[in-house]
Amino acid sequence: MHPTAARLAERLREQGLEIEVTSLDDSARTAALAAAALKVEVGQIVKSLVFLRGEEPVLVLCAGDRRVDADRLGLKPADADRVRQITGFSIGGIPPLGHQVELTTLIDESMRRFETVWAAAGTPHDVFSVATEKLIGAIPDAQVIDVG
Repeated sequence: MHPTAARLAERLREQGLEIEVTSLDDSARTAALAAAALKVEVGQIVKSLVFLRGEEPVLVLCAGDRRVDADRLGLKPADADRVRQITGFSIGGIPPLGHQVELTTLIDESMRRFETVWAAAGTPHDVFSVATEKLIGAIPDAQVIDVG
């Protein structure tokens, strides 16, 4: 397991969320690649996307088969350098929680279609599965909304 994924797993364990990291041979940098590697529906892949509302970072957790309507939500995409600065992770490996700082988080309500979802574990090759409601519950201040 990559050291970054191991650190994330430990950080989440300290926060009360036990995960088992799965390392993929191929990159899971996109939802489609991750879904193909895991043999799951694209919608089960959690896209962890960083936006800015003014200068405030906002994390949006979106089902892999949906798009974020950033304009409607008043958001602008953060660039790659800012994403890494904010989260401590590079694009393609951003986990849905366990970042360096607490982030305002919006969760795509459509993820509730699935009992289990898969998310990045800190690198483009490492992922973990989690019960959807357990993930939502692990981010207590998150808003579950229609992000599309």
